[in-house]
Amino acid sequence: MKREDKAKIIESLTEKLNEYDHFYLTDTQGLNAEQTSNLRRACFKSEIQLIVAKNTLLRNAMEKAEADYSEVYDLLKGNTSVMFTQVGNAPGKMIKDFRKKSKLPILKGAYVEETVYVGEEQLDTLASIKSKNELIGDIVGLLQSPAKNVISALQSGAGKIHGVLETLSNK
Repeated sequence: MKREDKAKIIESLTEKLNEYDHFYLTDTQGLNAEQTSNLRRACFKSEIQLIVAKNTLLRNAMEKAEADYSEVYDLLKGNTSVMFTQVGNAPGKMIKDFRKKSKLPILKGAYVEETVYVGEEQLDTLASIKSKNELIGDIVGLLQSPAKNVISALQSGAGKIHGVLETLSNK
């Protein structure tokens, strides 16, 4: 591969690292053509961009990126596929679903919410992380609950007062 080609790949990877807030490093070696195609389709449906990259080029891109990815350098060994996403838990959920049919991909690690997760055993944790929109929904629900209780109490109280006044007027 020519230097110019390597420089273009490094620049492209650096742009991806700066564009996406989260990424997962996986090992997809061992998937046959059909499984690889299915994995790519699953990634597309989940709005995950899957890229297979050489470790040295990926490391060079990480060194040029805006964030500090030095904690994941040790994970760049063997076959590495990178899953870029804007939703931190999407690849974790997608990998768990995909594994119902296949034992792969193997999770090497992830960079989610400015935290590094290392190892296969972190998959359940990553899949259960709430996304920003899920957290906002939870907060809105919690904030609405007391207001709904007050409104319902006022409405039921108004009905009782009206009933008492009507009874008194009839007597």
